Amino acid sequence: MPNAAVPLDTRSTTARGATASLRLVDPPPTTVEPTSLQSRTHGFFTPAKLEAVVAVAEEGGFSAAARRLCISQPALSQTIIAIERRLGVKLFERSTTGVQSTATGRALLGEARAILARFDQLLPAITQRAGEEGGVIRLGIPYDLASEVLCALAKFVVGYPDTRLQPRHLPMAEQLAALRSGQLDVSFMVQVPPGPDFDKILVAREELGVLLSPKLAARLAGPDGVRLDALAGLDWVTFPRSNSPAWYDELAAILRTHGIDAGPADRGDQFPAPSVTFTALSCGDTFALAPQLRADPIPDTVVWSPLADHAVVRRTWAAWPASSRHRAVARLISAFEQPSRRSTYPSAAVAASEPCCDQQ
Repeated sequence: MPNAAVPLDTRSTTARGATASLRLVDPPPTTVEPTSLQSRTHGFFTPAKLEAVVAVAEEGGFSAAARRLCISQPALSQTIIAIERRLGVKLFERSTTGVQSTATGRALLGEARAILARFDQLLPAITQRAGEEGGVIRLGIPYDLASEVLCALAKFVVGYPDTRLQPRHLPMAEQLAALRSGQLDVSFMVQVPPGPDFDKILVAREELGVLLSPKLAARLAGPDGVRLDALAGLDWVTFPRSNSPAWYDELAAILRTHGIDAGPADRGDQFPAPSVTFTALSCGDTFALAPQLRADPIPDTVVWSPLADHAVVRRTWAAWPASSRHRAVARLISAFEQPSRRSTYPSAAVAASEPCCDQQ
């Protein structure tokens, strides 16, 4: 009874060759067709047979090669003999100390390694292609995301239910590194992404106002809002600088030109979450710069007021690797092709009643 094909251990990897997953070592054929070499080999060389040649050549013996392939030594010997008979050549010189590849065997060894390498790229290539058609889009998210961007993302998920968005918050330097390494597909950021290796599009433009306690707002706000220089002497409640260094530095420079102490660069590390920010604003002589329309609602203990004398604009960009061929990413970016037309904000009463997303 001929030796049956034995499945390889899907976890094993060849010592110097291709991964041994998904392949079987076939039993040797019992007949040889007396036809041309091309017709005799057509359909005969399965990946399992090529792997047998590679294993014997690299291990220098049938016993070690059989252990590597997780099959019996007689089954491996019969496989090699069958290959030599089909080709009409001798691939190995046998001796009591092992085997040596012949010149023909070495030629076949090179071709076999190349074919197996391509074979092992098949599944990853198909998996990557499937991911480009749909699947998951890994998003980098900043400390605070514009409400209109959230609305666009919500609409995208409704329009493409087979695509899942996987958000992840990272500091700016880590976002850029993750985009370059392929760990993120798209990132939203509040500073222009540097370098030619990223494509980018402006997705939101928001005019910032000031958040204060009701007591401070009653004292500082005029008919048109709060002047920046009126905030001198108050502590700035802000985001960690590592989240967006360029945007942090731009805000700090604006405040300093109006006589406001921006404080140390690590000031924002004290306010890692909105709940901490709102607590600080409710209880102290503090202020924060923020858009009127926010993803997280402003509590009753905090008041938003426009800036009366200086327009501070926060821009949000979407960035992705210039080399990306991810079709789902292309569809997502198309949702932001029209730049934001919101340059001013409605009154507080209108803002409270306005839905986040347009109803279809």
